[in-house]
Amino acid sequence: MSITLLTADLTRLAVDAIVNAANRQLLGGGGVDGAIHRAAGPRLLEACRALPEASADVRCPTGEARITPGFDLPASCVVHTVGPIWRGGSHGEPELLAACYRNALELAREHGLRSIAFPAISCGAYGYPPELAAGVACASLRRTLARLGAPAMDVRVCFLDGAMTQLWQRVFNAA
Repeated sequence: MSITLLTADLTRLAVDAIVNAANRQLLGGGGVDGAIHRAAGPRLLEACRALPEASADVRCPTGEARITPGFDLPASCVVHTVGPIWRGGSHGEPELLAACYRNALELAREHGLRSIAFPAISCGAYGYPPELAAGVACASLRRTLARLGAPAMDVRVCFLDGAMTQLWQRVFNAA
C-alpha cells in the first residue's frame, strides 16, 4: 500500500485516474473542479452531462463517485466525487468525506486502475478544516486499501500549496 503526499498540479499527473472534487451536478465549477474541466477540454463536460441523474439536478450525491474518461488530461480517467460542505462537523461530514475517498478507490479498483491522485476534498470552497480532513482521509484511504487488498495501488494526495502538504504529512505521520 503506497500513499504519497506531494505538492503538484493534479491536472498534470500521469496516473490512471485523478479525483475531481466536484459539485453534485458534475457540470464544472471553481477550484479543482474548474481546473480539471479546463485541462480535460470540453468533452469532459459532455461526458458528465451524459451521466444519469440520481435525482433532479444531481448526477452524483455527496459521498458517492462517478467515472469518466480523462480526455485531454495525462490521466486516462477522472473519478468525480462530491465532498460534504462543512457545517460544524455534526451533520455527518466526517462519514461523507470518508465515503468520498472510499468510493473513489473502490470505483478505481472496479475499473482496473492502479494509480490514482486525490485533491484535498472539501477543503476549498466547501470549508472543511484541513487538519480534520487529513485525519479522515488518512483513515479512510488506509482502511479501504487494506480491505481491497490493493497493495499495488499507487495513491497520491496532491496539494498546490507546500504548507498544506506539510500539514497533511504531519497528520498522516501521526496516525
